[in-house]
Amino acid sequence: MPDTCTKSVTVNESLVHEHIGWMFSVAQRVLKDESMAEDAVQNAFTKIFGKHETFEGRSSLKTWMHRILVNEALMLLRKVKTRKELIVDHAAPTFDQYGLRIEDTRPSPLTPEEHLQSTQTRNIVRTHIDELPQSYRVIIILRDIEGLSIGEISSRLELSETNTKVRLHRARCALKKRLAPFAAGLMT
Repeated sequence: MPDTCTKSVTVNESLVHEHIGWMFSVAQRVLKDESMAEDAVQNAFTKIFGKHETFEGRSSLKTWMHRILVNEALMLLRKVKTRKELIVDHAAPTFDQYGLRIEDTRPSPLTPEEHLQSTQTRNIVRTHIDELPQSYRVIIILRDIEGLSIGEISSRLELSETNTKVRLHRARCALKKRLAPFAAGLMT
């Protein structure tokens, strides 16, 4: 009969094997650094194994693990500020004399769904997201890729919900402006 320690190691190993793939992908999307992503995953598993008795089952195990992982990734981002942020004022929207937003109104020949199906388009969008300043990149990843709510993002980034919405809007505007030349190229 196996002892308790052996059972625990077997359960931990199977948990790691089952979840490490998606956890590493999430961490790498948030951190944009393979080494830091590995650290975040390792830190998350350490917390998961150390706090397994605090899991109350009010959400799925994966949701609980995802929350821990994202928090670990965000803590690493706060600790390491090595990435130089680009100034994106030029990417902010422009307004006319009446305060109305000026946008390019040329129609797109393809629907957004058709654009997203293209691997090339996905890669270009990912590249442009990666080039955004860290504060914009993280908020777009958490909301638009990971699907977290504004409330969840606010608490994780320690921002007010209003500030979170403003930052998300600015991040989306910056990304849209960066992608405009690519979109124009598709129309010709």
